[in-house]
Amino acid sequence: MDVAVLFSGGKDSTMAVYAALEAKEDVKYLLSMKSRNDESYMFHVPNIHVTDLLSEALDIPIMSVETDGVKEEELEDLKAAFVDLKNLGIEAIYTGALYSVYQKSRIEKLGDEVGLKIISPYWHIDELEYMHEIVSLGFKIMICGVAAWGLDESWLGRIIDEKTIDDLVRLNEKYHVDIAFEGGEAETLAIDGPIFKKRLEIIKYKKEWHLDSGVFIIEDAVLREK
Repeated sequence: MDVAVLFSGGKDSTMAVYAALEAKEDVKYLLSMKSRNDESYMFHVPNIHVTDLLSEALDIPIMSVETDGVKEEELEDLKAAFVDLKNLGIEAIYTGALYSVYQKSRIEKLGDEVGLKIISPYWHIDELEYMHEIVSLGFKIMICGVAAWGLDESWLGRIIDEKTIDDLVRLNEKYHVDIAFEGGEAETLAIDGPIFKKRLEIIKYKKEWHLDSGVFIIEDAVLREK
């Protein structure tokens, strides 16, 4: 099928791209929704501007759509993007949904209205197994936002590896931190992996910390040959 992937640059949407390619789908486009609202209910916000570079790194064209990120109203912007993709011959949309019924149900409703199949390949996967799979496949996933007990400023910019997963398991036991961050505990960004033609190198960044949460903001980055 000719498909598009709803893409934020985070681990889950990057794994959705991986799953689509593994299924031998023809991934024609990445769809990146760029919200002006940091509190968007639907869309990933931290470092969403980097998706243009990641599109080049993956060698997949990107459709970037700006939205004000107003609750429910932002769905109309997503629907318009779905219509555009449908008109371009896209038959299905892949998503990185794991457990969020709020997001998945709304995306599926829009898909039904437009006539696009919605595929969420990792829906209800075992989260610990999933995190181990990401690492074992060779994806380099950076934590670029944290907002949970146990996740302090030192986690910003950290690459997820087996040690990170072990630490998350301990935090899950102590604070009930979701191992795959499905409760909004953290945001991530893929900077390299087996499906990347080039890797992302961060040149300049800053960390912002506010009481018990923070973000790692990429100010400048380039692509490097692998």
